[in-house]
Amino acid sequence: MKAGRVLVVGAGFAGAVCARELADGGCNVTVLEQRDHIGGNAHDRLDDHGVRIHPYGPHIFHTNAQRVVDWLSRFTEWRPYEHRVLASIEGKLLPIPVNRTTINRLYGLSLDESGVEQFLNSVREARDPIRTSEDVVLAGVGRDLCDKFFRNYTRKQWGLDLSQLSAAVAARIPVRTNDDDRYFTDRFQAMPQPGYTPMFERMLDHPRIKVRTRAAYRPGEGDFAHVVYTGPIDAFFDHCFGKLPYRSLRFEHEHLGSEQFQTVGTVNYPNDFDFTRITEFKHLTGQAHAATSIVREYPQDQGDPYYPIPRPENESLYQRYKELAQQRHDVTFVGRLAQYRYYNMDQVVAASLTAAGRLLGRSDE
Repeated sequence: MKAGRVLVVGAGFAGAVCARELADGGCNVTVLEQRDHIGGNAHDRLDDHGVRIHPYGPHIFHTNAQRVVDWLSRFTEWRPYEHRVLASIEGKLLPIPVNRTTINRLYGLSLDESGVEQFLNSVREARDPIRTSEDVVLAGVGRDLCDKFFRNYTRKQWGLDLSQLSAAVAARIPVRTNDDDRYFTDRFQAMPQPGYTPMFERMLDHPRIKVRTRAAYRPGEGDFAHVVYTGPIDAFFDHCFGKLPYRSLRFEHEHLGSEQFQTVGTVNYPNDFDFTRITEFKHLTGQAHAATSIVREYPQDQGDPYYPIPRPENESLYQRYKELAQQRHDVTFVGRLAQYRYYNMDQVVAASLTAAGRLLGRSDE
């Protein structure tokens, strides 16, 4: 498809990246977004007090993919930012992922790196085969650290025990024997300097792109050569095999008169309260402001779909929808909801660049 009229459903990362690539490739693109704003869950804005917040929870950009950095850098300047997270455990705020500082402060020890490795080896539980997230965590840090940091947090986040989740969930969480307290270790860690929304505005600012917000997608609407669909794949097919399970979130935003609320961007609360974590946005954005704004996150079953729930039976159900999708040569399905995958933002960008490249017939995709 070298040119033509294309409908893109959704103005988050997947939709915006595809729209821009297709427009640059000569297509006339209409973007439909059911919300009243662009940017999807990465949308940010100034709150009533002038503090830049992420209404749908914190979005921290990090990647090892230079192609993704180069592409996004066309639309934004960057502010270097390395995210740090503390966990509230037994009255202490301890680094997460677990590192040497975590173990020494939690247990009153003074171990060096080799001592931490020996300690971990002494508490790890052999699990073979590794099938669940519980297997991953017990094999990585043993039962006490598992119960203090991971088990209850997982129950809150997913509504399931570690033993009920696929291994891939916990496999994302490293364990360190040194004092590196960065949440991510990717080569590129930064935030869009003016914010995510200005970046999306630049992305969609193209004479061949028309954006319609508050616009629901109706199959068969308009005369389009192709549809790029970024919404829930089960909804596209009218849930004909049943609904795919998603975890949702409720956000409790609060503005505070103090200049700073906590010492790092995010503090996790695995064992206390109904919320999972508190994020203070000024750490992320670097904004100078006399006061501050925070958000508490409450996971729940009902509401907008945020996280595909990684369990084998859900993957099997998704595969049935994927088979239907593969039969639709007039529709491309891309993004976290359309592919039922826990994508990071950079992974969504990479997948969208590849999808758009294939539609444009580029041989390097």
